[in-house]
Amino acid sequence: MNILWKDPGLPTDSFYEVRAECTDVPKTKFKIKGIHPTIRGEVWEFLLGCFDPKSTYEERKEIRLTRREEYGRLKELCTYMFPLVGSGKFITAPVITEDGTPTQDPIVLLEANPEKLMTPTTQATSLDVVRTDRTLVFYEKQENLSKLWDVLSVYAWFDKEVGYGQGGSLFLSFKNFLFLEGMSDLCSPMIMLLEDEADAFWCFERLMRRLRGNFKCVGASVGVESQLCNLANVIQVVDPKLHQHLDHLGGGDYLFAFRMLMVLFRRELSFGDSLYLWEMMWALEYDPDLYNLYEEPDSDRPEDAKAKPKSSRQCGKFEREILRSGAKDEETLPISVFLVASVLKEKSVKLLTEAKGLDDVVKILNDTSGNLDAKKSCSGAMKLHKKYLKKVKLEKAAS
Repeated sequence: MNILWKDPGLPTDSFYEVRAECTDVPKTKFKIKGIHPTIRGEVWEFLLGCFDPKSTYEERKEIRLTRREEYGRLKELCTYMFPLVGSGKFITAPVITEDGTPTQDPIVLLEANPEKLMTPTTQATSLDVVRTDRTLVFYEKQENLSKLWDVLSVYAWFDKEVGYGQGGSLFLSFKNFLFLEGMSDLCSPMIMLLEDEADAFWCFERLMRRLRGNFKCVGASVGVESQLCNLANVIQVVDPKLHQHLDHLGGGDYLFAFRMLMVLFRRELSFGDSLYLWEMMWALEYDPDLYNLYEEPDSDRPEDAKAKPKSSRQCGKFEREILRSGAKDEETLPISVFLVASVLKEKSVKLLTEAKGLDDVVKILNDTSGNLDAKKSCSGAMKLHKKYLKKVKLEKAAS
């Protein structure tokens, strides 16, 4: 079976069925392209660094078995600490307020047992509380929702620095519950594409190694703010006039782009298009040393691993451009920043002429929903990245 696949007769979303009553979701205008849906999960494991690209089938089989056993131990520990995990039920509301006070009637618990499903009316109302991909037929099954909840809960225990835990517990505050919603947008495709829950967990964990900084909280500061600051710097370099206009409107902090960076355009694109965009981003950023870097015996976090000299061989195009530029690690930015910048640049004329306030900025950007061509956007991001590196290099030389 070919990894790359394009069917001129079928829309991109035909493999990801939307509930008939959901008519307000972004729809694709593009035909099926990219990785074949039946093997997408396995390809993602390579793109995200779960497996060494040079590994054999038998080596991957052994690693997969070891990881499944490790996930089983993690989940068992979580269940001991918080019996709801693995019960087929899940939380759909915060348990405590931000100051630690228990909320009144905070939990809506749903059964995964098909024999105990609610009536259609109450089921639809409650499922609306569980917002992640609620429009997809896949999540009409309660067991799929509970699997998503379990993976997120185990991750919260596994990565306490980012997770929603407090002193080893899984109590959710209102702030952390918002992060749960953001992470669930990132985790949901893993649940759909990888049948085994443990495989989905480790694929999600690898993705979070790239994005976990966005979810860190230090006092009142949220990690994604640094990415918003990076976005502001990029726009200031590549389009000073647009940056000045946005700043004049009170949008110099670029908070209007918060969602795009946090969940990587999941809300701006149809489900199928967002998956295609992600794998294009990962392919452009691909580093053949990714697996070895993540598997350093003395470190379980890429930012803590020992630096290694990189080779451009087999690197993605974005990664090769960074290597050629000679940029230091602390100077490199993820492609997601340039993707958002490319959307702003594409809308620059409209933003400059029609945006009289931040509400107008949000409205203009919301018009992007369903109209974003993933391939064109990645191409635009690459062009902006090249322009940005060139201008920064010239500014350094001038100083």
